[in-house]
Amino acid sequence: MRLREFLLATLAGGLLACSPQSGAETLAPPDQAAVAATHPVSGLQIIPVTVTANGTVHRFRTELADTPEAQARGLMFRTELGPDEAMIFPRTERPSPASFWMKNTPLPLDIIFIGPDGRITNIAAQTVPYSLDSVRSQGNVIGVLEIAGGRAAELGIERGAKVEW
Repeated sequence: MRLREFLLATLAGGLLACSPQSGAETLAPPDQAAVAATHPVSGLQIIPVTVTANGTVHRFRTELADTPEAQARGLMFRTELGPDEAMIFPRTERPSPASFWMKNTPLPLDIIFIGPDGRITNIAAQTVPYSLDSVRSQGNVIGVLEIAGGRAAELGIERGAKVEW
């Protein structure tokens, strides 16, 4: 392949990979997600996360913050988060208490703490942008899910709802 053809093919592939995708209609069931998608801003892998509350399943296209670097950055500096977008922070060590803050985060978030049984232990709703105050879990957690501020209340997501990823 000549250099020019290679560069054009690479550019075309890059444009397709960076195209923004909208909410739930692009979310493939886990068994059909053969190729991992990545978020155009963070570069993190996107995985499906479901929250089952009062018999209703809510699906989120979720950025997977699975490295110390990704977890330290979180949603800092982000100015947009769609209604069906989220970020999840799985805790790879044993279940333990978690604490978050909103440093450099301009968006209000609902921070959802997920207990060892996969159920929500507590929600820090509508966190204050840029706040340095700690937001803590109530007990040990296996993960933390961040969604747009106010979205949990809007969807009826409460303590005890089941979270799966």
